[in-house]
Amino acid sequence: MADPVVASHLSLVLKAHPTISSPSQFLLQQHSKPMASSLNSAASLRLFASSSSSSSAAARLSLRSTSLSFSSSLKSLAFSTLSRHKRGSAVSVSSTGGFSSVASPKCAASDPDQLKSAREDIKELLKSKFCHPILVRLGWHDAGTYNKNIEEWPRRGGANGSLRFEVELKHAANAGLVNALNLLQHIKDKYSGVTYADLFQLASATAIEEAGGPKIPMKYGRVDVSRPNECPEEGRLPAAGPPSPADHLREVFYRMGLNDKEIVALSGAHTLGRSRPDRSGWGKPETKYTKDGPGAPGGQSWTVQWLKFDNSYFKDIKAKRDEDLLVLPTDAVLFEDPSFKVYAEKYAEDQETFFKDYAEAHAKLSNLGAKFNPPEVGL
Repeated sequence: MADPVVASHLSLVLKAHPTISSPSQFLLQQHSKPMASSLNSAASLRLFASSSSSSSAAARLSLRSTSLSFSSSLKSLAFSTLSRHKRGSAVSVSSTGGFSSVASPKCAASDPDQLKSAREDIKELLKSKFCHPILVRLGWHDAGTYNKNIEEWPRRGGANGSLRFEVELKHAANAGLVNALNLLQHIKDKYSGVTYADLFQLASATAIEEAGGPKIPMKYGRVDVSRPNECPEEGRLPAAGPPSPADHLREVFYRMGLNDKEIVALSGAHTLGRSRPDRSGWGKPETKYTKDGPGAPGGQSWTVQWLKFDNSYFKDIKAKRDEDLLVLPTDAVLFEDPSFKVYAEKYAEDQETFFKDYAEAHAKLSNLGAKFNPPEVGL
């Protein structure tokens, strides 16, 4: 008997493709080669699994697997066409600007055209709000919960959009990031075909590029988690002032699968932004570099031009000349630890090398833990 869900979906597919006269013709035109490959793979797996059974039993299992694979592929095919017309999210913003903790449906890969349009809107947002640093931080903190020792998605953490839920926003390391979400929500509402996971990473990479940094080799198609209980536990993100800064950085970033060079390169993103004591407990309330903004005044920056992405972070830490510039214990250790120092010294002298290494590390971070719903989309 025909599956009524598949039949309903196919009827809509055929309306969208008037030159196709029947479901079988559509399937043959669109999926003959991939389907054959899928069926062959499924049959092979069944044969390996049934090697100790009789040949007739193995054949029955193989045929059953083929039938199930065909049915699953048919449903997937119909849904992929429908999803071009309608995508949505159940996440909402409260009257106070906070984000709802209700579950939302898992999203398929983001729509490429909507991604491109969202990027242009993010560029306009950056020009008016000077929010480059907090958008970089948003993308990092969504991805930076990844644990390479956990295989299961989404329990492994990473770039999956979980940071939109209140339970994770309340983690101490995420103080103030609700502001970044509020800035992006109108873009998410406008482009419902873009997942939160992709939007966070798109905003982060765009902020780096628009601040004068390198082009990040990004890809898109990340799937969102659907409910708050899929958020990672607190404590996976780095702290600013641990007792042993070098050990702490390695513990956190090695858990993500990153190495010493990537730790130092990513630290260089502190060339952007300020630390506010009311959020992080670090930095001065304001300095001569931050008292007049741009954006909301106050905080202490790592660099003089804290909305310009360059290698001045490394130069300024090395020089140690300006008390109005922030140097956290996890910053200073980059020039104290023998392994970190090799890269920090290099980046202070060679901005081109820093840009190259940073772009690679940022792209790697943005993909950590993500589940991509193929195809992965590049912009």
